[in-house]
Amino acid sequence: MPKDKILVVDDEKNIVDIVKAYLEKEGYRIIVAYDGESALELARKQPPDLIVLDLMLPEISGWDICRILREKSDIPIIMLTARDEVTDRIVGLEMGADDYVTKPFDPKELVSRVRAVLRRSQGRMVPPTVLHIGDLIVDSQMRLVQRGDKTIALTPLEFELLKTMAESPGRVYSRMQLLDSIQGDSYEGYERTIDSHIKNLRKKIEPDPSRPRYLVTVYGVGYRLEQS
Repeated sequence: MPKDKILVVDDEKNIVDIVKAYLEKEGYRIIVAYDGESALELARKQPPDLIVLDLMLPEISGWDICRILREKSDIPIIMLTARDEVTDRIVGLEMGADDYVTKPFDPKELVSRVRAVLRRSQGRMVPPTVLHIGDLIVDSQMRLVQRGDKTIALTPLEFELLKTMAESPGRVYSRMQLLDSIQGDSYEGYERTIDSHIKNLRKKIEPDPSRPRYLVTVYGVGYRLEQS
């Protein structure tokens, strides 16, 4: 059975050749583009299962490609860039990228990231789009959270964190598992930031944040979302 089709986009031919060779060795089907315009055309005419996308492209940047595609598509995107600023990583992820790899990179690591992002993207198609947890409603398609008649405004990362736990209520997640599920492996050194996101989520969804009934701490392990 053929593996997934991947679009590799970079204006440096040697990088495209290396990435293509490593991914083809794993059995993936590869199509390539060396500029933003060609990438968008291929993405529309031959929709891939995942895009490896360079950020710094001539004419149409990786930022713009990601923004344009996200208007109508949820194709997983891994961004490649020479930048190494945490702010750039956060902006890229909040724009809709699924993961972020900084140049120079180990091709084997990129293959691992591709495998992980595809696994997560295929897995998240299974749960229903509207999830009910007690009197909480989490609508993943509309990206809407409500408690009773009240709509709750969440940041993109807060929403992804809540949605991840709402898909498996009662399951205990470690901080690392939550980071991996919402941001990929780019932030594995920042797992304590989950505590800040949980604190902010509790302020927004809990009737009494000091006595949480939804987001419960499992001491020594992590967190779980109560079913009722």
